[in-house]
Amino acid sequence: MKAAIIGGTGYGSIELIRFINKHPNLEVGAVVSNSQAGAGFSEIYPHLSNIVDQPLETFNADRLAEENEIVFLATPSGVSSRLVPPLLDRGIKCIDLSGDFRLRSADEYESWYKHSPADEKYLKQATYGLSEIYPEKIKTSSLIANPGCYSTASILGLLPILKTNLAEYESIVIDAKSGVSGSGRGLSLTNHFAEINENLKAYKLGAHQHIPEIEQILSDESGAPIKISFTTHLVPMNRGIMCSIYVKLKETVTTNEVHQIYSEFYKINPFIRIRPEGNVPSTKEVLGSNYCDIGLHVDQRTNRLTIISVIDNLVKGAAGQAIQNVNLQNGWDERTGLIDIPLYP
Repeated sequence: MKAAIIGGTGYGSIELIRFINKHPNLEVGAVVSNSQAGAGFSEIYPHLSNIVDQPLETFNADRLAEENEIVFLATPSGVSSRLVPPLLDRGIKCIDLSGDFRLRSADEYESWYKHSPADEKYLKQATYGLSEIYPEKIKTSSLIANPGCYSTASILGLLPILKTNLAEYESIVIDAKSGVSGSGRGLSLTNHFAEINENLKAYKLGAHQHIPEIEQILSDESGAPIKISFTTHLVPMNRGIMCSIYVKLKETVTTNEVHQIYSEFYKINPFIRIRPEGNVPSTKEVLGSNYCDIGLHVDQRTNRLTIISVIDNLVKGAAGQAIQNVNLQNGWDERTGLIDIPLYP
């Protein structure tokens, strides 16, 4: 199947190409970038020389529908809401890596993202693409809203304990840290070398757009309204996310008992690795891979659970999960094209 990519010059796009290139059932179709149309893809990314040398195209829904069966949208928020409708109407499956279809409420989207929301008709068609939690819905959906990177690590880390009723819902604190690639390829002070090197900074306190996404899914799955305290930080590394999550427990349990809960919850999910008791994951241990590694510790003094959830923000947090969703959509083994040993060191 030919897979087109819209937003072809971003980091998410080149990760999509890396996975599509070795996927037995997919091949790279059109690569769309209105701002760079006509330029050869390998001119912008020389590491793709003799691999993907085709010219970048402008967006044309008719041409995309004629030549491709799947479209990945790796665009900034506020763009895919305009591009998805004509593609869906032409029978093309869409996987949106932006945030335009993640929130059910158009008003909430506008409040957090500061863009006009997608048409209600298409919002209702979207399936939230957290592969481990909604595989059956993904299999029958033509529009997948790929989760945010912070959201993926946070939700996967929290759901097993929330499903037990052991957690005090009002106590959830997520301390999240990301590499600079999470800010995209555009130039700004946020990712300027002199600003980020030898530095650690918090940003978007109480205002990060992944907050309502995380709360929406946690509330859905727990059956109770959940609000979180969520703080994001940029760290001076290229890629990776670590979410340190703190939850007060209602009952006294051991780390071993919580470990059993998590192991059972994710026992059929090949990309979730629950670390043994006393083993704490680090971002480098999932680098370049679609794994989410989770470490657990119950502090007996405070009866508080600490969850450490790590992913590669460009893979499980973006392109890898998008490929996993395409595998589910098409009835392929969800591991197809994604079995990579993490890069180490």
